Parts: sequence; structure tokens; C-alpha cells
Amino acid sequence: MGSKETGEGADLVQRVADTLRAELTDGSTYHVGGRYPTQRELADRLGVSRDTVQKALREITHEGWIESRRGSGTKVIKTQLVHTSTARRHSGPGAAALGPFIEAAFEEEEVALDVFTLTAQSLTSHLGVASQRVQSGEISPRCITVRLLLPDLRQPSLYPRNVADPNDPRPLERLRAISRRYTDLLVDTLLDLQQESRPGDGSAGTVPEVDVQVAQVPHYPTGKLYLLNGEEALHGFYDLVDRDVRLEDGQEIRITDVIGLGATLFHYAKDEDAASEGSRFVSASQRMFNSYWERSRPAR
Repeated sequence: MGSKETGEGADLVQRVADTLRAELTDGSTYHVGGRYPTQRELADRLGVSRDTVQKALREITHEGWIESRRGSGTKVIKTQLVHTSTARRHSGPGAAALGPFIEAAFEEEEVALDVFTLTAQSLTSHLGVASQRVQSGEISPRCITVRLLLPDLRQPSLYPRNVADPNDPRPLERLRAISRRYTDLLVDTLLDLQQESRPGDGSAGTVPEVDVQVAQVPHYPTGKLYLLNGEEALHGFYDLVDRDVRLEDGQEIRITDVIGLGATLFHYAKDEDAASEGSRFVSASQRMFNSYWERSRPAR
């Protein structure tokens, strides 16, 4: 984050909160029940004031990631889990984080990701890690194709809504801003891989072919779906909750919303048996995605 910040703007608080969420879902930094750093430790590491950290911690506490108890410190109570039978990506019995699946997909020569989600927040954080591995030369995909399907956030929906005032436009405006920020970052991260050259080798581009498309449908998803290289699917449902959020002007309000980061994901993979549960789920999910994609329109 750089040197110690003195400003306490909502944008800085949001960036810190995003960093903390990404660490909680990366599969290696924290585990459920483990100790969470103090405000001072986080402020020193991230290069921001303790007030900024305090406000960011308030966000992730309201979202159910951590819990503070007097006399026992702060504990992690939720991380992103994937229920899977793929042992090589386990971080514990029956569970793994999303990140290793994204990274494993990028280890193939041809990478193809189809994603239907509310925003690109989860995906963007994990693509950043995979991108760093590509830029360092650790992995070398020849082609990356990403199709990101998002809801048209101009459409009215049950969420996000101000609990006290359902006609308040600010929760939806906040969601639009989050969606734009992470979608733009995702596109830039991937397209940069075609621009960057590896240190010392003089190559014209890290990845010869990169194709990123973002489209919208007039339908809010009830969960998130990741299709990885046509062979695996990760699917998780959103939980509808009431939670406190901080708006751009610093005001806190309680909204009805869904939590995407931390949603439990279920893993399915194709195998030799086309009639197996995994094979059928991946094929059906791909057909569903394609049918929505064919009827979508480019994101605005």
C-alpha cells in the first residue's frame, strides 16, 4: 500500500477491506479458528492508519469473516471453501480454496474460463495471483479466453436494498461502482499479459493470445458459476442477508444483500464416464452458460 496514509477516504477503506477479503479467501493465509492480526499489525503491514484498518475491519466483521472477543483477541470464523473430491487441491479434508483451482486452470497451455457471477470481485483477486505466475515465467499459457457474464445492474432486484428505505438508490449505486472497479481491473490484468515481456528474454508478449469478453443479462444470479477449461465446474449459492455497509460519504446503513466472497463452492469434474454426476453437471452447466451468453449483450 505504500507509506503511511493520513487520509481516511472511503476509497482507501474499501481497498484495505478488499485486500483483507482476498487474503481470507486465498487458501493459505488464514484458516477457520486461527488468530487474526491486531489492528496495529495490519496497519504496519499495509502502510495505513489504524483508523483506516478499524473501518475496514468493521466491514469484514459485519460480513461474518472474523469475530472479536474481549480477552481472546480476534479469530477467523469464515474462509472460502470448495467441497471437492479432487485431493490434489485440498487444503483440508473435503475442502479447498478457490485460488488453487484458478491457478491450476492457468497451468494449461490453453486457458478457458466461463464465469457467471454478480461481480468480478472474487475472480479478480485470484486472477491477480495467476497473472503474477505468468509474468514471472513460472507458467506459460499460450492462449487465455475469458467470458464473464454479469447481471445488468440497471434492473431492479430484491438486493441490494436499504432495509429502512427500499427506494434508496445508494445501495445499487454502490454495487455498480464495485462491479465496474473489479471488471475493469480484471480486463486490465489479463490484457496486460499480452503487453508484458518476461524479464531478460525479450519476448514480445507474455501470452500470445488473450481474449476477454464481458456481457450482461437482465437476470440477477442466485449463485456463482465457474467453468474451467471445459473440464471442471465450481458452483455456489448466494445467501441473502442483512448487513451493515459504509457508503461513499462515510455513512453506514443496513442493507439486504448477498455475500459472494466466502460462499461455499461445490466442485464437479468430468471423467471417463459421460454419465457420472461430475460429467453431467459440467456439461449441463456449460449448456446453461452458452444459452445465456448467446442472449446476452456487451457490458456497458
